[in-house]
Amino acid sequence: MTNTAPVPVRRDLSDAPLLVAARGGVPSRTPVWFMRQAGRSLPEYRKVREGIAMLESCLTPDLACEITMQPVRRHGVDAAILFSDIVVPLYAAGIGVEIVGGVGPVVANPVRTKADVDALPDLTAEQVAPVADTIRLLTAALGDTPLIGFAGAPFTLASYMIEGGPSKNHERTKALMHSAPDVWHALLGKLAGITTEFLRVQVEAGIDAMQLFDSWAGALSERDYREYVLPHSTRVFDSLRDAGIPRIHFGVGTGELLVAMRDAGADVVGVDWRIPLDEAVRRLTAARPDGPAPVVQGNLDPALLFADWPVLEKEVRRIHAEGKAAAGHIFNLGHGVLPDTDPEVVTRVTELVHALS
Repeated sequence: MTNTAPVPVRRDLSDAPLLVAARGGVPSRTPVWFMRQAGRSLPEYRKVREGIAMLESCLTPDLACEITMQPVRRHGVDAAILFSDIVVPLYAAGIGVEIVGGVGPVVANPVRTKADVDALPDLTAEQVAPVADTIRLLTAALGDTPLIGFAGAPFTLASYMIEGGPSKNHERTKALMHSAPDVWHALLGKLAGITTEFLRVQVEAGIDAMQLFDSWAGALSERDYREYVLPHSTRVFDSLRDAGIPRIHFGVGTGELLVAMRDAGADVVGVDWRIPLDEAVRRLTAARPDGPAPVVQGNLDPALLFADWPVLEKEVRRIHAEGKAAAGHIFNLGHGVLPDTDPEVVTRVTELVHALS
């Protein structure tokens, strides 16, 4: 770690509902926030982002601070999540990656060999100093609202770097994983180091919780996850254990991986919409009956934000009730807010969850 700046005095948010729930306590109300709440569906987001590239937006502190604050002002959610992207640390380190509209992250030179891995740079704190500056602006502006920092998990970053961009089948990723395990583990080891450094910079700048997004881990069997992915995600979580803030782990289609993802070191397990929360809690408890009671996050299907209100209300009430099976429940979607979602519906769901509490 090359950043020698003193760690800031962290805000006293011991009663914040999100942090209480994340630690398995009884909050004053069920906390709620939404993945991808900072942007996409908000007209004010589209206005301030007009003509500015995504990665430039993420690395412009005043702009990133404003975008992060917008859903807190509009929806009254119980946490802000840093406006950033999982490829920001790769881009900042000098790896050729761009976010292409309508496509997603595109890597200029995909990684396929040991030589490719050896050529990858490490990340330094100075390279993501604008992110730390954004966090310092936010902690001054958020009052008693917690700030969640985040990063992409090594597997998901690796899938982009090997495929060269988004992939439905992850064929090159899985082929490399099995055919050249030495190259695979070298790549994930490099990415685990980059991810850890990026999160540590966020911790030292003052975030109150962190989320590790392993968005595409659901493409794997549990056996492959435990052999090829778990050690590297565990390294990230273990490296940040001394931060003293809740650690959330989330992936899409990971109903069969929930126990393994918790074993990586997560305090809170994110659950997508494909499995009921009470069933997720049952699986987590059965696998580790002598361990701490599970804390979960989720898991409204983002598509149901387009349904008629009586349908949506019924689903919100169901999920809120199922969440009571856990030691703590953070209400969220099972993935991110879709771009055409009506922001008023998001606000109404937030108000309903708070009223149910």
